[in-house]
Amino acid sequence: MNEEQRPPGGHDEPSTERSPEQPSEQPQAEQRQDAELTERLHLGAPSMISYPPPIGSPFMHQPPPLVEPGFAETSSWHETASQPVTDDSVGFSSSARSPGTGGPRGVGAGVTSAIVAGAVVMVLVAALFGGVVGALMVSRRDSATTSLPVAPAGSTARPAGSIADIAARSLPSVVTIRVKGADSSGTGSGFVVRNDGYILTNNHVVDGAAKTGKITVIFTDGKVSDAKIIGRDASYDLAVIRVDRRDLPVLAFGVSSTVVVGDPVIAVGAPLGLDSTVTSGIISALNRPVTPGGSGSSTAAFINAIQTDAAINPGNSGGPLLDMAGRVIGVNSAIARVAGSQDPVDGQSGSIGVGFAIPSDQARKTAEQLIATGKATHPVIGVMLDTTHEGEGVKIATGSTNGSPPVTKGGPADKAGLRPGDVIIKFDGRPVVGPDEFVVAIRAKAVGDEVELTIRRGTSERTVKMTLQAAN
Repeated sequence: MNEEQRPPGGHDEPSTERSPEQPSEQPQAEQRQDAELTERLHLGAPSMISYPPPIGSPFMHQPPPLVEPGFAETSSWHETASQPVTDDSVGFSSSARSPGTGGPRGVGAGVTSAIVAGAVVMVLVAALFGGVVGALMVSRRDSATTSLPVAPAGSTARPAGSIADIAARSLPSVVTIRVKGADSSGTGSGFVVRNDGYILTNNHVVDGAAKTGKITVIFTDGKVSDAKIIGRDASYDLAVIRVDRRDLPVLAFGVSSTVVVGDPVIAVGAPLGLDSTVTSGIISALNRPVTPGGSGSSTAAFINAIQTDAAINPGNSGGPLLDMAGRVIGVNSAIARVAGSQDPVDGQSGSIGVGFAIPSDQARKTAEQLIATGKATHPVIGVMLDTTHEGEGVKIATGSTNGSPPVTKGGPADKAGLRPGDVIIKFDGRPVVGPDEFVVAIRAKAVGDEVELTIRRGTSERTVKMTLQAAN
């Protein structure tokens, strides 16, 4: 630029700017060298030669990027190969430019931000879509191949004295009894009292097959055996049957006279035919007079029963009632029922939490007698009772009943001086409530036991002792 073209107030500075219209002042040799370099770029030369950018370029002087062979033919990279970058992004400048200052490849900051923002949105959408698809694929794979978590295998052993432990030890000795008689059939329970095949049950379980019929015993191991009646007693509602098997596990008898109300108990049997059923509860009462076989005859069953709230249902009859040592303290025999409620299957109601068992002291003595002789003895005092009496105690009849005198000549009552019309108000110190309770109290004793009775005659009372005799 000459002096006449110098701007006002300006200083002399060498100009580095060159108008596009001005011809290049480069020597011919340099032009040939540039042409040769451009040709080499077009040919995809394997090595790049650094060369200075055109004078006045806004870019810093850096080596041009490498060009893959053949790339120059399909792009306009040769137009920008001489423009180095100052940023990690190829083809972009990190410095902001004013409009018109960039070359043909210059990109503004606003455009750059828009492109970056768009790229971020696309990445987020792709990530979300990929996550949903991946989760779906994992879910399908997991549902097809993954199983639910399982707790590690534990031990089936239970502490000694627990219900589970007692049940495991006692069940092999408890059996299911199926009876098919001439007119009826039924199911009950029983338990082994001797290892050579003797089984104790209720008389009313096997009564239907007493004359003709078949008794089948099913053990917990699945084996089935036919059984025959060894002996039975209707008065105690007990019977002993036998199967042809040896080395059977036996249940031991406990002492029922030592149990108290509130003791925990376990009932085992086949309620409603469901064999090997175990229920538990407590002793809810003692000395309950129960007559499973009905009253009003000399052959009626009279039980001085243990009451329990352990669930007992039809089919439990004859099964054991166990204490927490696994010993038999009773033989399940009867249940209470609400009047009018009957099971449509067999005419019996289900458990309402009031069940009754024959005390083991009585059951053991009767079982021994039935095994030894085929029949059992039961004690009597030798009197006939007036069932119409109302008031305290029980009254000895004043006249004969079915040809039997009120006081049996030579019997315990006769020897103790009792007379017709006397009122018995206590038995062994316990008040007598009614005829059934009095008979049950006597039959809870054994033949030969001495008992004490309090008698009221007119307005006087006295206490007498007598020794029980066996019934004829």
